[in-house]
Amino acid sequence: MSEPLVKVRNLKIGATVYPPGEKPHDIEIVHGVSFDLQPGKVLGLIGESGAGKSTIGLASMAYGRGGVKITGGEVWINGRDVLKSKLRDVRRLRGGEVTYVSQSAAASFNPAKKIMEQVIEAAVEQGKFSKKEAEARARTLFAKLGLPDPDNIGDRYPHQVSGGQLQRCMTALALCPEPDLVVFDEPTTALDVTTQIEVLMAIKEAIRDTGVAALYITHDLAVVAQVSDDIMVLRHGNTVEYGPVDQIINNPQEEYTQALVSVRSIEHDEKAPTPEPVLSVRNITARYKGTKFDVLHNVNVDLHPGQTLAVVGESGSGKSTLARVITGLLPPREGEIEFAGRTLSPDLAGRSREDLRELQMIYQMADVAMNPRQTVGTIIGRPLEFYFGMRGAEKRKRIIELLDEIELGESFIDRYPAELSGGQKQRVCIARALAAKPKMIICDEVTSALDPLVADGILKLLLELQKIENVAYLFITHDLATVRAISDNIAVMYQGKVQRYGGKTEVLSPPFDDYTDLLLSSVPEMRLGWLEEVIANRKMESAGN
Repeated sequence: MSEPLVKVRNLKIGATVYPPGEKPHDIEIVHGVSFDLQPGKVLGLIGESGAGKSTIGLASMAYGRGGVKITGGEVWINGRDVLKSKLRDVRRLRGGEVTYVSQSAAASFNPAKKIMEQVIEAAVEQGKFSKKEAEARARTLFAKLGLPDPDNIGDRYPHQVSGGQLQRCMTALALCPEPDLVVFDEPTTALDVTTQIEVLMAIKEAIRDTGVAALYITHDLAVVAQVSDDIMVLRHGNTVEYGPVDQIINNPQEEYTQALVSVRSIEHDEKAPTPEPVLSVRNITARYKGTKFDVLHNVNVDLHPGQTLAVVGESGSGKSTLARVITGLLPPREGEIEFAGRTLSPDLAGRSREDLRELQMIYQMADVAMNPRQTVGTIIGRPLEFYFGMRGAEKRKRIIELLDEIELGESFIDRYPAELSGGQKQRVCIARALAAKPKMIICDEVTSALDPLVADGILKLLLELQKIENVAYLFITHDLATVRAISDNIAVMYQGKVQRYGGKTEVLSPPFDDYTDLLLSSVPEMRLGWLEEVIANRKMESAGN
């Protein structure tokens, strides 16, 4: 076998932490990780948030972000240890031999510069190509990556292309200097499932055609299985398991890897509808203030007590807009909302306290849904005071009951949001919603920002709480795996219209319309060759493409 392009030996990375009320101290966040990567091969780095994936990927560029320090080990690229290189050599390495594709292309591109100017910058600065040559190479890469109008798309600004297109422009930026190694850091996580598949295929084909080696960082094992030759499973900065993709997917040895492979194995039997729905959305058409076009078109759905209606579709399909209409944040232009046997006021100001109490919401980003200066007890206790007038011992007793229901316990009552993990924060948001004793909760992408194992725990918790409280969920998501796991009924939305609607078994059974077929076929499966198979059988492209 030829000499590895990348050779990492006993890599150790540390950081200084500043706990409240304590002296700053150093901790180790990556503990002696080692791996090899051959030219033209892809190594997938997989693990939950905080596993050290991105930190290891950036170390291949001799870089530690946000106060992180590389404290030991070796990182050999093209036969030299880059951790011992001089600064001028490191500058030639970054953007020359090694390039980087970040999770959010929208946050990485300069909005004031045209795409072409940014795509060719590193290639020209590194002296790899003249400006004219770099532009020609960029146009070739645009075509290879399946971007529309490859000769002219570089003349647009970042805001003038979709999220999926901008992510491919960033891949072109990384490939333009003809690097030896590209670090892909969650490049499809922020995309809709339908767009994700097309970007994933474009990345896979670009790697194959250019012969570049890659580190592919993700928390989704099904995704990394489609592009990688080998996979390293990481947890808490340690290597859990490392081997060929076929062995990791089909014959995992470690318990943690087995849990990752079997994620989303929740079984939920569809319930029959009750005689009277708790929510009826009737002929809703809506548009945003100051615009001249409708974003919802004649939407009709029902939600029954103790059941889950999943509203599914890609970004821009109208899912969250429907939630805004139901909550009174966006009064509809036509139609009405019936809830618990009464017609709701179209706008929030006209609704009673009882209306507000019985219809609660859990948000996608728990980080920004809680006041960072309030304790968990204060956050959960607020609806108990507001709706029921609870005080003192009575309120504390109910808060502890809710903490027990969400499987956290009394020890969390005096903690602040900053002291909680992502999954724990979302559990607190669930408890806050339940504190109001609602008849219905709108769950807006509540698991999309969480790691798969954590998300699994949240879905199981929601189903268990539904049995206890008989609460109805309107579950907004673009993830069909979540839909299968939790729903009783499904509404598929596309461009503001309900494309397909009914019980879970009916909606997920053929024959399908083209868009539902696209959605269902885009859910990554944990088997080799799935990506090529699904692309070959596609009948239409994503709207975000």
